[in-house]
Amino acid sequence: MASRVLSNSDAGVGIGSDYVRGGHDHIFASSSTAAYLSEKEIRVIGYAATVTNTHGPAANSDVEPCARTLTNFVASSIEAPGSTEGGPVAQPPAETFPEGGLEAWLVVLGAWLALFSSLGILNSLATFQTYVSTHQLMEQSQSTIGWIFSLNAFMCFFAGVYIGPVFDKYGPRWLVLAGTMCLVGSLVLLSFCTVILANSAVPSPELWHFILVFGLMNGLALALLFTPSIAAIGHFFSARRGFATGIASTGGGLGGVCIPLMLQSLFDRVGWGWGIRTLALVSLILSGLSNILLRSRLAPALDASTHPDVRIFRNVPFALTTLGVFLLEFALFVPLTYISTYTLSRGFSASFASQVVTILNAGSVVGRVLPGWYADKIGPFNANIIAVILAIVSCLVIWLPTSMLDSTLVSSSDGDDRNSAAAAPVVLFALLFGFTSGSNISLIPVSIGRLCATTNYGRYYATCYTAVSVATLVGIPIAGKILIIDGGEYWGLIVFTAALYVGSLVALFAAKASVIGWSLLGKF
Repeated sequence: MASRVLSNSDAGVGIGSDYVRGGHDHIFASSSTAAYLSEKEIRVIGYAATVTNTHGPAANSDVEPCARTLTNFVASSIEAPGSTEGGPVAQPPAETFPEGGLEAWLVVLGAWLALFSSLGILNSLATFQTYVSTHQLMEQSQSTIGWIFSLNAFMCFFAGVYIGPVFDKYGPRWLVLAGTMCLVGSLVLLSFCTVILANSAVPSPELWHFILVFGLMNGLALALLFTPSIAAIGHFFSARRGFATGIASTGGGLGGVCIPLMLQSLFDRVGWGWGIRTLALVSLILSGLSNILLRSRLAPALDASTHPDVRIFRNVPFALTTLGVFLLEFALFVPLTYISTYTLSRGFSASFASQVVTILNAGSVVGRVLPGWYADKIGPFNANIIAVILAIVSCLVIWLPTSMLDSTLVSSSDGDDRNSAAAAPVVLFALLFGFTSGSNISLIPVSIGRLCATTNYGRYYATCYTAVSVATLVGIPIAGKILIIDGGEYWGLIVFTAALYVGSLVALFAAKASVIGWSLLGKF
């Protein structure tokens, strides 16, 4: 790389105001120092440099801030001798973040709106599955139907391997616009996958219709909204990133509360078709607004590649974190998908089964905000580990014993759910698991952000979730197969879920230990 050489053993080297901004020219003086400056790097050999002013004391107020800035930059550029051939290589100055302000919080609002539409649907998969399994696809097994929704979650995360690098290079605007169009289009098409009367000339919807429209197209739309929304927040927050991401993630939680309630009411009143079309209209409004508000702060990396780079898995903490998130998401989607059918199997009414999904998502709203706040104090990895421990407790201490109760003792014979004693453990599990799942969803992006530079965040985040997408693809069908093997009993599915969480706990703690050592209480 061609560089300008500035050296002077005694007299010093003049640096114009293009390099150090101020009202006067300043002097970069050094004894026994040679500095090589170029647009992209500074190499310093010798002793620390100082900044002086040749225009007298009157200009000291201008010089001192510049002196501190330049001296700090030079000091941060010096590495151990021999670390790089030809001399130590400078590191870029420490990144600074707004940590607030109108523009930053408008980006959080834009992310909230996008996540309401995307993660809100992802958190409502149980509502979709319950309806189609009792109407359009009632002749299909739970394991077969599960492929529709596992494919939806898979596409949401897998597509991020290309969406993340595109975000790093071009920003969020075109990605969110494409996601909005794809989301609305998929929902409109899905609305026509309705029950057809037996004497109608129109053919009934088949499994592949749902796989194509909801599994593939809708899943891609969620990825185009989800990935850039989370990544954009990282451009504006660092110290408060956990809190800001948690605030934005409540959009997905509230979407998971509102969408099932809205659909349940609309299905009863106007049917499947107009119920889904109403959801499409709401998604168009919210996602359209998010497209106006979302933006990136850092200049686009125009020289960056839009292709994924698996070499980042050589980063051991990142590889262990990805393994932990893989097992976590594998486990997380099992209760999210099967909690509604589980409730029905215990003898509760369809209305209560839908309410349980809403209760779970209400718990996740709290879980997205509170852990995000204390994650900034104790570290995102520590907060995530605590959430995983609570998830294990909720599965083994609450859900498993409840599943072993005789279903005839759960509710009244007319399905009115008057047995509050039987309903209480189900509600308690939904609240606690909702809290932990919300915590995981909001803390994972912040944890990944601790392992990379902000300019590479989109690539790291997308690469992680591309690997994780495999878990979401096979997790739901595997859980459905376990359900079939156990004759419709849920104890095996619950133990399977808890075991996955235990594996995730081990991997996340190992990732933390690989960075700061085996310190149980160390902040990270």
